[in-house]
Amino acid sequence: MAALRVIGIRCRRSPKEVAEHFIAMGSEAVVFDPDFICGADHVISSYMHAERALSQGTQRSRGILTETILYASADRQIGRALRKMSPKEGDTAFVVLIIGGSEDLALSDIGAERDDSLVECTEVSARNMGLKKGSIPYTNLILEQIASVDIMKY
Repeated sequence: MAALRVIGIRCRRSPKEVAEHFIAMGSEAVVFDPDFICGADHVISSYMHAERALSQGTQRSRGILTETILYASADRQIGRALRKMSPKEGDTAFVVLIIGGSEDLALSDIGAERDDSLVECTEVSARNMGLKKGSIPYTNLILEQIASVDIMKY
């Protein structure tokens, strides 16, 4: 498995420009709306499930990046997953999954500042992901939702 990093950044670039920055540096990247992310494990687990689905031929999409978004959304429909998890027009805060590439992220090249607090699970992100407050931490509940995507896909 490639090296995975989950970071939060703030910048005035479009999500496409953010992804292109990391791609130009030899990485693959998925840019998420932080209002739907419940911790780094949410993103990493989504990638790992996507990787397994592709290796087993059970994926719903053609590529690992889209499949990762599908798992992260805890939805079975690719279109809904993309709308839900993608940053919205005008957003300046992003969570980025960086797959492989250089250790130097060169964030200053795109005028970005790192803010890993964006990765943390908040009441807003938990509510947006449909998580209910109870005795089980949100960060555990989201992992259960990711795992349930395998069941929903059939």
